[in-house]
Amino acid sequence: MKQFRNLIMFTLILTSAIVFTRCENNDNNVIDNSLVRLGASDKLGNYLTDKDGNALYFLSNDADGANNCTGGCAQAWTIFDITDLTQAQLGSGLAIGDFNSISTPNGNQLTYKGWPLYYYSPGGVRELTGLTTGDGIDGIWYVAKPDYAIMLANAQLVGADGKNYIVSATNEYSEGVGATIYFTDLTGRTLYAFKADSFNINKYTNTDAAHNAFWPIYETDKAQIPSIIDKTLFNTISVFGNIQVTYKGRPLYYFEPDLVTATGKFRASTKGVSIGSPGLWPIVFKDIPAAPSK
Repeated sequence: MKQFRNLIMFTLILTSAIVFTRCENNDNNVIDNSLVRLGASDKLGNYLTDKDGNALYFLSNDADGANNCTGGCAQAWTIFDITDLTQAQLGSGLAIGDFNSISTPNGNQLTYKGWPLYYYSPGGVRELTGLTTGDGIDGIWYVAKPDYAIMLANAQLVGADGKNYIVSATNEYSEGVGATIYFTDLTGRTLYAFKADSFNINKYTNTDAAHNAFWPIYETDKAQIPSIIDKTLFNTISVFGNIQVTYKGRPLYYFEPDLVTATGKFRASTKGVSIGSPGLWPIVFKDIPAAPSK
């Protein structure tokens, strides 16, 4: 009789353990069933993936919010889409308000904070789960991170005067046609420097709010920088009680009229490059010369 009771007790304990394990697995399955989630790596930190852990990517050419990957590009970088995505289908740390969908020649494509999302599929074969080998390719492809302080646009510079501009490695401007890779914030809003500034010294901003509103300083609580840019070249300075980001000692600004366009789209707008004279308010790019010491 005692042995029988012991057998029953053992069976109950074993059954409870199995049920508990199944519950844990069910909890994990809830997490695993999210269709978009955050993956992580020691090198890159958190980045967007699909439900299987495949990395998703941004393209600098898409700073305007459209899909600009066609032809051979579209074969190596396939679009990512989920129809009628809901908050319940997102992993922890992601918000449905940051996602949208656009129409492309290859079908609908999901966007995150205005950037179309892609898989890396070299030779038509999707990159393996857990890899981020597409990051940094051609200086225009980056894993889709939720917290970039800086992003890179690859587009034609068009001033407020309606003219096309190109910029040399020495930061000299001339009229011309051709894409330039330059800094924006995560929303695709262009970042500028002021030619008169010196190293980590803002010489434009003062106590006049109306004056400052035309060229507001760039402030951010984000920390992530695209992998091809040396993050140690960024710093912050205090400007009348506000914190302004600098790059190579150049304080960074927005141009307020970039927000006012005929189409209502401010992404990748570069009106500021022609204000005053071309080069007085240059866009900021990776290899821009450092600010002068005086």
